[in-house]
Amino acid sequence: MALPPANEGEKSLALCRLSAPTSLRFEPVGRWYEANIRRRQHGLSSHHSSSSASSSAGSEGGFSSDEEDHNFLLTLDPTDCKHQDHYKVLGLGKLRHRATASDIKKAFRKMVLKHHPDKKTKKEELFKKTFSDEDLFACITAANDILSSKEKRRAYDSVDPMFDDTIPSVNANSRSNFFEVYGPVFERNSRWSKVQPVPPLGNVNSTFEEVDNFYSFWYSFDSWREYSYLDEEEKEKGENRDERRWIEKQNKVMRQKRKKEEVARIRTLVDNAYACDFRIKKFKDEEKENKLAEKKAKEQAARAAAEEKERLRLEVLENERKLKEKEEQEAREKAQAAKVEKTKIKNIMKKERKTIRTTIKNYDYFVQDEESRIREMEVMDRLLEVISLESLQSFREGIEKAQSKDEVKEIYEREMEQMREKMRQEANAETKQSSKNKENDEMPNDDWTEDQTQLLIKAVNLFPAGTASRWKVIADYVNMHAKTGTLRDSKHVIKKVKNLKKLDPTLKQEVNRNAFAKFDKDHQPGKAAAASEPDLTVRYDASQSGECAQQMSAWTSEEQRLLENALRTYPTSTPERWERIAEAVPGRTKKECMKRYKDLVERVKAKKAAQSKGNAA
Repeated sequence: MALPPANEGEKSLALCRLSAPTSLRFEPVGRWYEANIRRRQHGLSSHHSSSSASSSAGSEGGFSSDEEDHNFLLTLDPTDCKHQDHYKVLGLGKLRHRATASDIKKAFRKMVLKHHPDKKTKKEELFKKTFSDEDLFACITAANDILSSKEKRRAYDSVDPMFDDTIPSVNANSRSNFFEVYGPVFERNSRWSKVQPVPPLGNVNSTFEEVDNFYSFWYSFDSWREYSYLDEEEKEKGENRDERRWIEKQNKVMRQKRKKEEVARIRTLVDNAYACDFRIKKFKDEEKENKLAEKKAKEQAARAAAEEKERLRLEVLENERKLKEKEEQEAREKAQAAKVEKTKIKNIMKKERKTIRTTIKNYDYFVQDEESRIREMEVMDRLLEVISLESLQSFREGIEKAQSKDEVKEIYEREMEQMREKMRQEANAETKQSSKNKENDEMPNDDWTEDQTQLLIKAVNLFPAGTASRWKVIADYVNMHAKTGTLRDSKHVIKKVKNLKKLDPTLKQEVNRNAFAKFDKDHQPGKAAAASEPDLTVRYDASQSGECAQQMSAWTSEEQRLLENALRTYPTSTPERWERIAEAVPGRTKKECMKRYKDLVERVKAKKAAQSKGNAA
């Protein structure tokens, strides 16, 4: 036996010697052999079997069905075809919902050729005894009717008795063997989805997007599974319209109930898988780490931004400091230069004055006697101290250019007259400005009436230094009690008080005498006892200065007596003196008692002043 030659570039290598060829005998196999076996089993003639076998073989075209289960066929009940396994009846128990319409058609044809009553010439003893060909063919026909109709097959597939509805529980095995436990469950339940293809469960290396897409799909799972096949009663069996409606209503209620149970089952499946999926924990840990990293990055960025802001702030402060130092240095240099320049000008002016004095002195100030010479020297010195450098230089140049004493005298007198005139003009301008400022700042004083002046003096004595908002209180007191004159404010009062201090003491005494005369006139004995009291001398608070003084009701003789007794009973050292005095005078408050006491003190002082005046006269 020769081996084929090696190709170009290849080498042959013999590892061992080849064994000698042998011949083997094989059993006959193939479709013709199978046809022969079927003829023997069913007792068919060679002519009939060959034609049927050839036709069935040509029609099947490579289709393979399950082996026929005679025991299962014997259990079929033609009166209860609804509860039989239609796929198994047609020999499609393994394909089931995966069988195509062509597969169902071929399987039905095969069963018809095999079990149709007209196709059999000899029956087995077992079938003769227990099962007729008509009953078996009725079950086959019922299965074909269900599976060949798209709607009926869909209803039957929804309640496929061979489908496993179980859900894995959450335990250690489900967590450790997650993909092995839940992978097949999701795969067989994916057949119910209206949306195809269904996202896969994935593996250990699945990304977050893939896992999230998987659970999002199953949490919003939309199933086409329906339960009309399990209706206990058929609507068509109703005797009338009402009964058919009632049957339809009952069937609809049961379908909705089973649909809810299916939705709850799918949701439980997804919840259990989510609880056992270790990838979820990994993704959560990664998300947590990412968030911590982002937070840390933000903190670092914020810290860097704060540091940069602080650096810029310090840089701005440093620049400002340098700029300020530069400005201060320039200011110092300018001040130093100005000082040097001022000193230089001062020296020049000093030199100019000395030259002028020397020149004028040489001519004896153009006077004859000593007294006039001294007076002229003083006037010239005073004038030379106030004139500017330009004037001094002009003066010096004029007297230096003069050729004779008369020319020098003429220049001297002209310059001195000009300097005097200039000084007079400056003095007049200053006087006018001072007068103008004085007029602007001066308050109206001449329009104070005698009544206002007396009230002002009285208020100044009544409200001594230390009173809160003293000048405002005095102004309010004057405005409130004055019957004539314009209203006054604190500035007017201060100005008037300053002017009064400058008055002659006799004028002050005259004002005081006029005030006492008015007081004595108002308190003459002939007036009614119930007449209203004069203005009380009370201390006003700043908060109440704008209000009118509260008029006190007239004190009776009994109240006066009780007040005098209480004043003697409770001296100034008594704690809470005025509260006790007010308790001793029924109908009078503490404030009223204090006001009455002050009024009495004022009257006594006025009486003593009048007596001293009479004695002096």
